[in-house]
Amino acid sequence: MTANMISMIYAYTAAGVCIIIGAAGLGSAIGWGLICSKTIEGIARQPEMKPVLMTNMFVFAGLMESFPFIILAFAMWFLFANPFVGAMGVAIKAIGG
Repeated sequence: MTANMISMIYAYTAAGVCIIIGAAGLGSAIGWGLICSKTIEGIARQPEMKPVLMTNMFVFAGLMESFPFIILAFAMWFLFANPFVGAMGVAIKAIGG
């Protein structure tokens, strides 16, 4: 396994990590928008339900906020403890190269 192969694996992994983090951020932003808009809509329909709706909004917002951090942890694992380099070495040895 040459240095060029390893550098290509890291380059493609970095590009994939960028796409993953961008998609997680976009998904979280859309989720935040939907949660907040539906809460405001519910409060406008039934103002007496505001405490219940706000509590639910903050619970679901916390869940929505944890999603990008979980994705970030997986992305950093791919970036710094890259499992593809070891898999490539095993595949090359299995082929007989």
